[in-house]
Parts: sequence; structure tokens; C-alpha cells
Amino acid sequence: MTQSTLFTGGRLLDPEAGVLRDGIDVLVTGDRIAAVGSSIHAPSDTTEIALGGRTIMPGLIDCHVHVVAETLDLWANMTAPSSLAALRSARVMNEALMRGFTTLRDLGGADYGLVRAVNEGLIVGPRLVICGKGLTTTGGHADLRTRTDDRPGLFSDRVGSMGLIVDGVDNVRAACRTMIKEGANFIKVMANGGVSSPNDPIHSIQYSRDEILAMVEEADNAGLYVSAHVYTDKSIGRCVELGVHSLEHCNLIEPETARLAAEKGCIAVPTLVAYDALALEGKALGLGAAEFAKIDIVRNGGLRSLEIMRDAGLPMAFGSDLLGQLRKYHCMEFEILAKVLTPAEIIRSATVIGARLCRLEGEAGVIATGAAADLLVVDGDPLSDISLLQGDGAHMSVIMARGRMARNGLRVSA
Repeated sequence: MTQSTLFTGGRLLDPEAGVLRDGIDVLVTGDRIAAVGSSIHAPSDTTEIALGGRTIMPGLIDCHVHVVAETLDLWANMTAPSSLAALRSARVMNEALMRGFTTLRDLGGADYGLVRAVNEGLIVGPRLVICGKGLTTTGGHADLRTRTDDRPGLFSDRVGSMGLIVDGVDNVRAACRTMIKEGANFIKVMANGGVSSPNDPIHSIQYSRDEILAMVEEADNAGLYVSAHVYTDKSIGRCVELGVHSLEHCNLIEPETARLAAEKGCIAVPTLVAYDALALEGKALGLGAAEFAKIDIVRNGGLRSLEIMRDAGLPMAFGSDLLGQLRKYHCMEFEILAKVLTPAEIIRSATVIGARLCRLEGEAGVIATGAAADLLVVDGDPLSDISLLQGDGAHMSVIMARGRMARNGLRVSA
């Protein structure tokens, strides 16, 4: 028999409008929201949960994670047995769920097996939206080899590997088709230099125009899109021109490029907490002067980029991009965003806009009849106090992912 749960006496947070609505109850049956409104007629065996004025809202969506990066030692992740890497990933996913994130968009590493494990209930965690492996040039952002390491490529078939080295238009096409065949929901390209990679400065432009155009065409042929790792204004503008839809990071974007991206219908995913976390922990992690110089470049442009993208009308989805031990700073992204954005804008980024980027509109990021039963009960009003979404879920009495109760700290009655 399908179980029903009725949430009563709370305030419904509407993320699109940015308001709280009183006098609205929510009925969950199975993995769906069956009804939203007042005076709901529920089945006789329904479990009722009285919210006592608490806020009920959609589950959060993080649009930039790497669930296979259980440790900051990326080589250790990549060389671990796939079975071990998958079990470690399950722990990472469960941690995110207990912070209120009911959907994760993985930007390199997670595979279709992890997607199915969540769907089949083998893993207690958020739903996964995946790209497979991030595509990188030789010497690019996901090529972890040092300059003197001449081994031919990466262990790309392992679950713990985040990237795939692929050069040339024909090889790029084949790689995209492989990712799509293996369950990718979008294609990820490393189009700019990175902080954690050893050989590429931040300003380096990666992949030729023809190679990126091939990715965009292959993705479009499958009804998907391309997401790009980009920092510099030049790289961002190039990707927008070539048809890339999702722009990750964007720390050094300029106003004209942001306006063009907005006109093209792009979505940006800032990940500012990643650089603050590295600045806090980098010395203990053994990062050197070169790495800190890269961190400073992107960190210093972070808050300005939020202002630029907001003013240009470029939608922003919530992202974190924290690896290994730095996951403990996950919720600090809310604090950083709040230096520029309002609580309503931040919540919209972590629900409605995230759902749009994940192609889950009407399914996630909203509490509405027919949507998936991804919801949180928060002890207060996050539209007035965004810190209620911090604290690793400490202010969340209920966390439900597709009808499965991950946490319930409230009394129930039958």
C-alpha cells in the first residue's frame, strides 16, 4: 500500500515569487506531491505531521558537485577500485542530503550506476544529474599529470576519475557520443585553465573553436547541452558565442559578456565557496605559491561577478564545487552569496533556477501538485534569515527526498 503524509499548519515558501503563503497544506503520496492547498481530503490512513508554523519549502539543488572526490587527493580517487569509489561517493551524497540538498548535478565523475543506485533505493541520497567525465585537452584542467609524466592519459573508465583527455574534432565527437550513450544528461568541457590542475594558468584557453562546436552539435543532436568550466571573460564570451549553455564559475566575467550570455539564454553557476575554502585550508593541504596565486585571482573577482551577472539578468544556479575534506564548508556558500544577493534570490538559485538547469522544471525545485516529493521543513523563515539553510541541516526538522523521509524530528499522528 502506498503511504501518504499530510503536512499541516506550516507556511509554504514559494521560491518563484519569493514569499511565504499561510494556510496551505501539502499531501505526499508515494514519491509525489499529491495535493497542495487548504482543506485537503486525505486517505484515512494518512500520517499527519503538524508543522507548528514552520516553513515548508522545496529541497535544495546544488548544480556543481563532484561526488567521487571523497578526498582532495585526486589521484587517490582516480586509482581507487571502482567499487570503493562508489561506496565513498554514497557517503558524500548522503552528507549532502542531510544538509537539505535533494538534487545534485555532478560535473565530472559520477556514472549511471550511481544514478540507478539512488533511484532503486540502494543509496540514501539526492537524485543525480550527470555528465559522465569532463572532457579535457592534453595538459588541460582535468589532466592531472605533471609535466614529466608521459603516461598516455588517465584511468578514464574508473568511477573515481573526473576527466577524460580527448583531442581533435573526431575524437571529441566520439567521446560525446560515448558519454551520452552511458547516461549523460549534458556534456562538460574544460574550456579554461583551472586552480587545481598543475600545468595550465587561469588565463589559458582550452579546446579549439571547432572542437567546442562539435561538442555543442553532438549535445544538441541528443537534446542536451554543453556546460563549460570557465573563469576569464575571454573564455566565457567564446563559449557563449559557440553555443555553450551552462557557464561554471565565471569569476572574471565582464558586464557586456554577461549581457550577451543572458540574451543567449545561458545559466551561470558561481562556486565562490570553493576558493574561500582553499584559502582557509590551502596551507595545511600543502598548496604552494603558484596555487595560491591562482586562488587569489578567482577569489578576488567572485563577489564582483555576482553583481555583474545579477545586473545583466543572467540567471545563476547554486553551486559549491568542494572536493574532499573541504565539503565541510558546503553551506558557507549561502553566507558568501548573501554579501551580494537577497535571500529570495539565493533560494531561487538553489531551487527554481537549479531545476531549470537540470531540466527538472515542474519536477524539482517546487512544491506543486504532481512534482516529486522533495521538501524541507525549516525552523524559521529563510526569506528573512538565510542562515537557516546553513549549519549542515541543523535548522531542518524534516528532509524528504522523493517521498523518502531522510529526517523527521516532528511528531506524527495517524
